[in-house]
Amino acid sequence: MLKQRILTACVLAATFLAVLFFLPAKLFPAFVALIVLLGAWEWSNLSGITGVAGRIGYLLAQAAALLLAAMYVGIAPLGTALEPALAASVDDRFSHLLLAGCTWWAVALLWVQGYPSSSLLWGRRSLRALMGFFVLVPAWIGFSYVRLQDNGAWLVLMIVAVVAAADIGGYFVGKRFGKRKLAPAVSPGKTWEGFLGGIGANILFALVLWLTTENALLAVLALVVPTSLVSVLGDLLESMVKRERGIKDSGTLLPGHGGVLDRVDSLTAAAPVFALVLAVSQSSFG
Repeated sequence: MLKQRILTACVLAATFLAVLFFLPAKLFPAFVALIVLLGAWEWSNLSGITGVAGRIGYLLAQAAALLLAAMYVGIAPLGTALEPALAASVDDRFSHLLLAGCTWWAVALLWVQGYPSSSLLWGRRSLRALMGFFVLVPAWIGFSYVRLQDNGAWLVLMIVAVVAAADIGGYFVGKRFGKRKLAPAVSPGKTWEGFLGGIGANILFALVLWLTTENALLAVLALVVPTSLVSVLGDLLESMVKRERGIKDSGTLLPGHGGVLDRVDSLTAAAPVFALVLAVSQSSFG
C-alpha cells in the first residue's frame, strides 16, 4: 500500500508540474475544470446521490455552473480569449465571485464548529449537493485567476506549498505535542497544537520567501497566513460530509490515496482565499 501510495503521489506531482509550467496559461482553467468535474462526480456520492443518472445530472449541473462563471469573468469559452494580464473590469468580476466563495467558507466554519448539531441545517441530500457548488466552483475561479497573473505558475505553486506546509507542520507538531482536540466530532486526529504547528511552518515559509525575493514581508504574510488558516477548514469540511455520509474516502480513483477530493480538499478552500487577497492587493506577487 505504501509503495502504491508513493508511486501515485509521484505521478500526480509530475503531471501537475508539467501542466503548470508547460501548458499555456490560457488553457490552465480548462485543466482545473477537469479536476473540478472529477471532484463533482465524487461529491454527488457524498451528497447521497447514488444512481448513475442522478450523478451524471449533477456533473452536468456543475459543468454548467463553471461555464456560467467563465462567461461572467470573460474567459469563456474555456481555453480561448485569455490574456495573462487581466483587464480591470475582469479583475472586478473575479473579485465578486471570489468574495462570494470566501463568504461561503465563513459559513462552513460555523457548520464545522457546530457539528453534529449543524447537520440539521445542511444534512439533507439536496443541501449537501448545493454545498458542492460552493466548494468546487470558487476553487476553479481562484486557481484560474491566480494562474492568469504575471508569474502565475509560481503563484499557483505557492498555494500548493502553503497547503503542504500546513499539512506537514500540523502532522509532526500534532503527533509530538497534540493534546487538545481541534474538532473531535469531525476529525478526532486533529489537534490545536497541530493546527498551530501548521501556521508556524507557514510563517517560516513566508520568512524564506521574504529573504529570497524582493517582496515585502507583510505582503508575503498577508498571502500565506490566511491561506494556511483556511486550508485546514477545507480538510475539515470534507471530513464532516464524509462522516455524515458514512464513508471513509470520497472515491477510489487514486490508488493508495482514495478520491480526488481527498487530495484537493484543503486546496478548495485555500485557492479562493489566496486569490482574493491577491486581487484586493492588486499585486503581481512573485
